[in-house]
Amino acid sequence: MILVLSLLFVGCKQEIKPADIAKLNGYWEIEKVVFDGGEEKAYGMNENFDYFKIKDTKGTRTKVMTQLDGTFLTTNTFENVSVRFTDKGTFLDYKTDYAKWSEELISISDQTFVVKNDQGKEYHYKKTGPINILNDGKKTK
Repeated sequence: MILVLSLLFVGCKQEIKPADIAKLNGYWEIEKVVFDGGEEKAYGMNENFDYFKIKDTKGTRTKVMTQLDGTFLTTNTFENVSVRFTDKGTFLDYKTDYAKWSEELISISDQTFVVKNDQGKEYHYKKTGPINILNDGKKTK
């Protein structure tokens, strides 16, 4: 039974190609976290988003905070991101002046992606963008 389930899991895993990495570019918010034991933590409305800017296999991830007028506040704090393809999977390697870590890219589409960290937590992201709730008639860029 375990063998069959293992084969099913491996067979269903998305093959991520270099062309898929461009889908990471843009604003993303965490939709939910699935813990190693299967428990889930759903996130409602988020103030903070992750902004990815990746070209080829190198780029950055920046935390941004949405504003009521559809703009974003950001700081000069960011993480360098490198995409690494191996026979075991596709990994996002992060580096700051203070730390290094990796997350496995499990799946990616135009609207969602899932990464898994070394503690077994899966982070499920959904694509997002600016939100203008002031409705001041100005178009958000």
